[in-house]
Amino acid sequence: MLHIDIITVFPEMLENFLNHSIIKRAQDKNLARINLHNLRHYVSGNRSGRVDDYPFGGQPGMVIQCQPVDSAIQHLKSERDYDEVIYTSPDGEKFQQKTANRLSLAKNLIILCGHYKGIDYRIREHLITREISVGDYVLTGGELAAAVITDATVRLLPGAIGDEQSALSDSFQDNLLAPPIYTRPSDYNGWKVPEILLSGHQAKIREWELQQAIERTRLLRPDLAEKPLTDN
Repeated sequence: MLHIDIITVFPEMLENFLNHSIIKRAQDKNLARINLHNLRHYVSGNRSGRVDDYPFGGQPGMVIQCQPVDSAIQHLKSERDYDEVIYTSPDGEKFQQKTANRLSLAKNLIILCGHYKGIDYRIREHLITREISVGDYVLTGGELAAAVITDATVRLLPGAIGDEQSALSDSFQDNLLAPPIYTRPSDYNGWKVPEILLSGHQAKIREWELQQAIERTRLLRPDLAEKPLTDN
């Protein structure tokens, strides 16, 4: 079972996400256990539950303090050993399919959602083992990033989706975009499915799909086309 603990200032942003689709199915089948932890519950000496303060140096914005984050992480670590303590940050490594592949092999993960101007840098220096960004842009908070990381990782667990082979043919698994995909009817308003897909000749179909994937990647994502197919 993959155990994911998500630390956030706004757990309600993720509650609905965790109770639907593949994420819910994976938990119902005991393939994953995902817990939300309200950072405000770990504040000491502050009845208001305030987790942020002004930054030294006079910069604008607010910064999440060390104490509540440290307390939350130490509490979780007292219960189990973690493979990674992840911080969602716009300046972290860019999240890719190969990252999800590796995280899906872990047993226990912590995901700390960034918020406000960020967290006190000392937490990043001493407690965080991996920083991940879902793109070159800034979100209001790290909850959406945590949801992306969780979804992309959990769906890879054996049994999480109906057809396990489906995940292996997704875009980016081999640094290729997925080939075109069709369903019935084979002729809709004169829009026809490629004949090769109706031939029943699996070897030729696989060859066609690979060629389509390569061509689409070269056209739409030339940056991926430059990478070796085994870069996972």
